[in-house]
Parts: sequence; structure tokens; C-alpha cells
Amino acid sequence: MTDASQVTFLTQEAYDRLQAELEHLSTVGRDEIAKRIEAAREEGDLKENGGYHAAKDEQGKQEARIRTLTELLRTATVSEAPEADGTVQPGTVISAVVAGGEEKFLLGSREIAGDSELDVYSEQSPLGGAIIGLKVGDKTSYEAPNGKSISVEITGVEAYTP
Repeated sequence: MTDASQVTFLTQEAYDRLQAELEHLSTVGRDEIAKRIEAAREEGDLKENGGYHAAKDEQGKQEARIRTLTELLRTATVSEAPEADGTVQPGTVISAVVAGGEEKFLLGSREIAGDSELDVYSEQSPLGGAIIGLKVGDKTSYEAPNGKSISVEITGVEAYTP
């Protein structure tokens, strides 16, 4: 894959939301988890201390989210959602007939969609990689992870509005 395909598109609103989440997790979140771990430690035997183990597990998940957000924000391209010109590109909402069924989804990062109910496919997914650059009316197929060939016809491309 090219370097351009590794870049994640984010709207300014999504970038700001993720930056605020990272700031919270890196400061208040870390302090809260450290206090919970310390309080659980004071309860005694760590081998059978469910609160301690739960807090340590949560700490691990939180640190993984911090790493994910840090990398995402470091490599993201921040701009307005692209105008819909009929071409499939990151940050657009695609209508397509996929394996015979009509689907509507956002092409890009789950982080762009926020609380949206839209399904999201990344540009690096088999479907995303197959349709990037296609225009309304274009047909293609891609190989699913299970090895099956899946047909796709682009029926619409519109700008994403959060």
C-alpha cells in the first residue's frame, strides 16, 4: 500500500473530540485509575483481589486507547469532509449494491463517525480498497477474507455531514 492509503482523514470536529478524549485519558483518567489501583492494593492479598485485577485490566485498556489515539492524531489529515463529486474517497458516504444487497456506509475511520449509526469501512479494508476512486455506476469485485469474490456497484456518493 502507498503511504497515502495509511493516512486517516478526520474532520476538525472529530480531531478536536479525539484530542479532548486523549487529554482526559492522559491526565484525569490516569489519576483515577492509579487511585483505584492504590485503594485496591491497600485491601491486602493481591492474588485474590478482584478489584485490583479489574483496575489493572482497565488500566491496560486505557493505555492501549491512549496509544491508539496518539498515533491516530499524529498521522491524521485534518480537513473538511470532501465534497461529493461522484467519486468514492475517504470521508464520503457511499451507497452501493454489495453482494446483491443495498448498503449505505461511511468510507474512513470509525472515529470520524462519532455517534453516527452508519456502518464504517476503512480505506484499508478489502471493500474500501476495492472501491476507492470509483465513480457512481462503476462496478468491481473484491476478495473477502474468506476467499469469496464479492461484487460491488456504486450507486451513490455523498458528502458526510456529522
